[in-house]
Amino acid sequence: MPAPEHVAEVVGEWVDKAENDLKNAAHTLTMGEKCPTDTVCFHAQQCVEKYLKAFLVCSSIEFPKTHDIAAIMLLMPEQTRPKLTIGEQRTLTTYATVARYPGYREPITLADARRAVAIARRVRREIRRLLPKEALRRRRA
Repeated sequence: MPAPEHVAEVVGEWVDKAENDLKNAAHTLTMGEKCPTDTVCFHAQQCVEKYLKAFLVCSSIEFPKTHDIAAIMLLMPEQTRPKLTIGEQRTLTTYATVARYPGYREPITLADARRAVAIARRVRREIRRLLPKEALRRRRA
């Protein structure tokens, strides 16, 4: 965990990365039927994961390297957890752990991709309310 005086900076770095993932997902969706839906869903999952981890850093809660949304959420105090169904948690985790690799055979529709981005936006709103304002300012890379 970062030193207390650097927490907002590190949280801000997680936020910046999450924002980039959401921008990527949303922009790729504009391709319509030619959209690589697996890529959109991966970036939507990454946005959710990084916002959850930003909250954990802000709260000085250690976390393992994992893409498992349910496992990450269990580390959060119950009243701060975003409202994600078990199904949404599992689906997002699948997008990061299975669907992005060769051999995944389940179709990911454009509707699925749009739903994943909507979930990412919802989690973004919920978590940003819990983070300090100084961590939400964009940094230049």
